Amino acid sequence: MRFAMVIAIVADTLEDQAIDIAKEHGAGGVTIMKGSGIGLNEKKTFFGLTYERAESVLLFILEKKISLKVMKALNRELDLEHSGHGMVVTMPLDHIAGIPQNQLEKFQEQLKEEIQP
Repeated sequence: MRFAMVIAIVADTLEDQAIDIAKEHGAGGVTIMKGSGIGLNEKKTFFGLTYERAESVLLFILEKKISLKVMKALNRELDLEHSGHGMVVTMPLDHIAGIPQNQLEKFQEQLKEEIQP
């Protein structure tokens, strides 16, 4: 079985929705980190205070085929290409340890369902 990491960087307000979408498309657990970023546009200031949008960085370790489904679903359902509310990427993983057996079995079942007519 081959694995990939899906990294979704979304506006803090979309965190729960992004997790729900990922779970609907096969994701199990998620690691959540908080962050902030600087885009192409200048930061907004108001009376000398700088506004930085809060972001959530969501990390999912998934079977490779499932990771592509999750990435596409997040992009489509959150309209990331047009909304400016985040981005999602995948990275292949060469070595991995610590995935519980029940999660591996879930991935195997999802793959079996996918290849059966």
